[in-house]
Amino acid sequence: MRLYPIIIACFTDLIFGDPQWFRLHPVRLIGKLIKKLETLCKNKKLDGIFVVITVVGVTFLVTFLITGLAHKMNFYIWVIISSFLIYTSISIKDLKVESMEVYGALQEKNLLKARKNLSMIVGRDTENLTEKEIIRATVETIAENIVDGIISPLFYAFIGGAPLALAYKAVNTLDSMIGYKAEKYKNLGWFAAEVDDIVNFIPAVISGILIPVASFLSGKNFINSLKTVLRDGIKNPVSGIPESAIAGALQVQLGGLNFYNSSPVMKPFLGEDKNLLEEKHIKESIKIVYVCAFLTLILGCALWNIAKYSMK
Repeated sequence: MRLYPIIIACFTDLIFGDPQWFRLHPVRLIGKLIKKLETLCKNKKLDGIFVVITVVGVTFLVTFLITGLAHKMNFYIWVIISSFLIYTSISIKDLKVESMEVYGALQEKNLLKARKNLSMIVGRDTENLTEKEIIRATVETIAENIVDGIISPLFYAFIGGAPLALAYKAVNTLDSMIGYKAEKYKNLGWFAAEVDDIVNFIPAVISGILIPVASFLSGKNFINSLKTVLRDGIKNPVSGIPESAIAGALQVQLGGLNFYNSSPVMKPFLGEDKNLLEEKHIKESIKIVYVCAFLTLILGCALWNIAKYSMK
């Protein structure tokens, strides 16, 4: 029964993308709760723990009660509501749409527009990025979002349905909003960043297997993708795994100097620059994303059924 909402959610996202028009969008409500708690708390480390526990706990409990009530009412109502909630936690089509907006601006040779479009999907400063740096940032965020927007929410949906998928999304939203990249969130956001790394670790490891396979199915370099994961993934055990897998598949080099709120951050280099980064690598990365999404769904369903029948 748990598989139905997950499958429906994936195909709904592929067709329609994220329902940002929906005023009661769960992620939007989670964001409002975070903002409210931020105004009530002082910038202390204990406050950071309180905010994470409160936001994740409320998200899980409310989702659990909603889906539980729906299940008592009617099976089909439960499927519809669970499917919608899981659907809001994943991001496959939107990742393509937003990345292709950067690609389109680069095709037009409009760097100002490309930087502006890129700023909508990355946390780094984009005002002074060169064309190559824009491409690198886009490919890196595509790779990272294979975990954040696809594998992780589906992983938790397979384990605990909509409540756990939305609880994961709450952690991910906390990290995006108050993660301690910014100085003002150094104390308030530290725990959110730590928890985000923890909950993404296993999905990131899974991505280190699925992305090379998806690369092979997409006509890219499977061996180099896997080799690069094994060599460079350890440099950053969460985002470094999918990024190194993509870097190896495309035979490019990712990582390097980024700026966040004008502060320089040196990221480890991943992969080898056998190929210079070009616009086409954005489209090739997106192709890998789609194949990886299908592999995640197929693998999850297969493992679910194996576990189900082994318990009989």
